[in-house]
Amino acid sequence: MSENRFGSDDPVYESFMRRQLEEGMELANASDLLRLHVPPVFPPHFVAEFRCGGLIREGDGEIEQASEFHVGIWFPPDYLRRVEGLEMLRMFTQNVWHPNIRAQYICIGRLTPGTALVDILYQIFEVLTYTKWNTADGMNRAACAWAREHQAEFPIDRRPLKRRTLSLEVKPL
Repeated sequence: MSENRFGSDDPVYESFMRRQLEEGMELANASDLLRLHVPPVFPPHFVAEFRCGGLIREGDGEIEQASEFHVGIWFPPDYLRRVEGLEMLRMFTQNVWHPNIRAQYICIGRLTPGTALVDILYQIFEVLTYTKWNTADGMNRAACAWAREHQAEFPIDRRPLKRRTLSLEVKPL
């Protein structure tokens, strides 16, 4: 059997990755805040572009609101058996200010093998918008202290990741 588009000879992994691609693109198409970039030839790597409110720390130390964040998501060939979030996720946007983000590393909480791409995208969104944060043992101690003092300002962006559907029934007058 030759290697397929997803970089594996494992048919279960191949099926899983096809489903992740399909469901991830469905979410991106139903969102005003997410674009999902997929390379034409895998390895199974996605770049999620979030256009939502979050925070960055400028070079002068000022905490500023930003509106665009890029995160790389890589699914290793043994993802259905083993997962390590810090190996899978990379923050491409620099100077993001959050207790769960340090440099290129982002912690979205506990991941289990086979966690769906859509679930990962929602968790990243919750971290970026400060809907979800951990000030007890976060990766960025300075951001932890800052977040404890600014909790009333959270979440930074209250919009939903997925567009809400509106059911309208039109009746003639």
